[in-house]
Amino acid sequence: MTEPEQHSSSLSLPPHVQLIQMGTAYWASRVVYAAAKLGLADQLKSGTKSAEELAGAIGAHAPILHRLMRTLASLGILTERTERRFALTDLGQALTTGAPGSARATLLTVGSYWFDGSFDHIVHSVQTGETGFEKVQGMPVFEYLAQHPDDASLFSETMVGIHGEEPPAVAAAYDFSTFETVVDVGGATGNMLAAILTRHAGPRGILIDRSHVVGDAPALLQSKGVIDRVTIEAGDFFDTVPAGGNAYLLSHILHDWGEDQCLRILGHVRKAMKPGGHLLIVEMVLPAGDAPHPGKMLDMVMLVLPGGQERTEAEYRSLLSKADFRLTRVVPTDSAVSVIEAVQI
Repeated sequence: MTEPEQHSSSLSLPPHVQLIQMGTAYWASRVVYAAAKLGLADQLKSGTKSAEELAGAIGAHAPILHRLMRTLASLGILTERTERRFALTDLGQALTTGAPGSARATLLTVGSYWFDGSFDHIVHSVQTGETGFEKVQGMPVFEYLAQHPDDASLFSETMVGIHGEEPPAVAAAYDFSTFETVVDVGGATGNMLAAILTRHAGPRGILIDRSHVVGDAPALLQSKGVIDRVTIEAGDFFDTVPAGGNAYLLSHILHDWGEDQCLRILGHVRKAMKPGGHLLIVEMVLPAGDAPHPGKMLDMVMLVLPGGQERTEAEYRSLLSKADFRLTRVVPTDSAVSVIEAVQI
C-alpha cells in the first residue's frame, strides 16, 4: 500500500477510531524498544531460535519472551517458523547493532527514560513554557548529556540515524565548492561536514563542538576519508566560534534554542566570519497552514526536551534580521531539511 493510500485508508475510519489509534501508537514503540534493549536482533543474526533458546542469553522469562517475539512478528520485524522458532526479516536485520541507519541506537535513545519521559510532561510544557526534561531531570538536556558520556555517544549516533538522509542531500543541493573554509558550528561528530567535503573537493573544514561530543569525531571522519581536511576544536558556541571561515554551518542548532540563545549564537558567528561570508542554516522549514511535515512533530520534541522550536521561513527571516543577517534564499533538498542562506547586513 502506498503512503497516499495508507493516508486515505486512515481517514476513512471513524474519527474516534483515528484518535484512539493515535493515542495507542506508543504501544508499538515500546515493544520495538524492548526488542532493541534486549538485543534480540543480534541474537537472531546466526539463525532461527525459539524463546526458550534465547531466554538465558538475554535474561528473559521464556514464555513472556515468546509473546514479545510473536508481537514483533506481527509488526514484520520477525517471522515465525515451525516449532515456535523465529527468524529476522529484512526489517529485523536493520535492528542489529551497527546496521546501516543506526536504528537500534536511535530506538535506545528515543525509548530511554531520559528522552521519552520528557513527553510525560508535555502538558506542563504547554502550560508553562518549561521543558519536560528539566522537570524530570532537574537540568537542561545538554548539561545532562555532558555528565553522561555513554548517553551522549548514543545520542550522536541517534542524530545520524534520524537525520542520516540529510547530509548527502544538503551536499548535493547547495554548491559548497566556492568556499575555502566551512566551519561546522556544533557539528557533533562531523557527519554533515564529512558529506560536504566528500562531495566538494575544494573546501577544508573546521568542526567545533563540546569536548565530550567531538571525542567521537576522529573515528567518523577517518571512516569517511576526510580527516586530513578537518580541524577539530573543542568549544562552546555560546562562548565563541572559530574565526576566519567563509561559510558557517549551523545544522540542527538553532531549533534547539529560544530566541535569546539563538541571537547569542548568531552574534558569535557574525563576529567570526570573513567579510562577504555566508551563514548556512540546515533545518526543517515549516510549511504554512495544515500541510503535514515531519518538522511539525519534531517541534513538539523541541518543546519538551531542549526548549527550542522549529520555525517557518518568515520566523527565520525575522530571527536573522534581529541578528543583523539578511535571509537571501531557502534551498530545498531531497530530504526534510532546507538550506537557509543568509549574509551579513
